[in-house]
Amino acid sequence: MYRRYVIDITSEPKNDVYRHLIDLAFDLCDRFTLVVHEETKLDDKGKSILEKLNDHLIEMKKQSEWPGTILCDQFAYVYYYRASPEAREIIKEVSNSLYSSWIWPLEDLSFYKNGKPWLVNTAHENISYILSDDESEIDRIMNIEGLKARKASGAFKTLSNWY
Repeated sequence: MYRRYVIDITSEPKNDVYRHLIDLAFDLCDRFTLVVHEETKLDDKGKSILEKLNDHLIEMKKQSEWPGTILCDQFAYVYYYRASPEAREIIKEVSNSLYSSWIWPLEDLSFYKNGKPWLVNTAHENISYILSDDESEIDRIMNIEGLKARKASGAFKTLSNWY
């Protein structure tokens, strides 16, 4: 039996809480994503952020689905980035919150660990959660001062039911 935990973030991480969460995500994860909806025109702030992150870009894909979101008859551009120390500083520089700074047209900052979703964020819905099976990692998350979150768990017979 495999156990995974879902840490539901119940209030928007801002300022120091946001920075500590971002630091932990960059410490543990190897990739992150940002999303731009196909039908929108990116504003100057959004263009500037993508330009700053360009050296860390792995690929950009046109998708209708990503963790936390399924679009009907629409597409978005999902930008996949390396979680490098330089990218960490850019992400902390351009935003001070997990939701309100990442809403339309550049949104849904999410992180991946070993190819699997770790921090899933649907900014315009104010929904985010972390998926983990590592007790010490969960302790680090739950010990971020000021982070409002609750932990739930589920058991699975096979790893294919994990995500």
